[in-house]
Amino acid sequence: MSRKAKVFYGDRFAGIISEMDTGYSFRYEKEYLQMENVEPVSLILPLQEASFENKTMFPFFDGLIPEGWLLNIAEELWKLDSRDRMGLLLSCCRDCIGAVSIIPMEGKNR
Repeated sequence: MSRKAKVFYGDRFAGIISEMDTGYSFRYEKEYLQMENVEPVSLILPLQEASFENKTMFPFFDGLIPEGWLLNIAEELWKLDSRDRMGLLLSCCRDCIGAVSIIPMEGKNR
């Protein structure tokens, strides 16, 4: 199983977050790293060419997922499991508060 999403910082395509059987990865796009005046999507994910790997959802991305009553609505409306962090990220984080948005990659998800 592998699910992926494009990560945008403002209107710029910054990188790709992926869920694999072994955990999660995030990698900045080379084109993004070469642009002028780019910012990291998070201070804990500094600009670099190497991918970041983690066994659990990166805290920054996990923080984008709604909580409380809004999470309850998402779970009921889209039949999501609160433990499926990637599923929640893909379903709920297209239009987040702040500069980062998550756009599911068609054909790359379950």
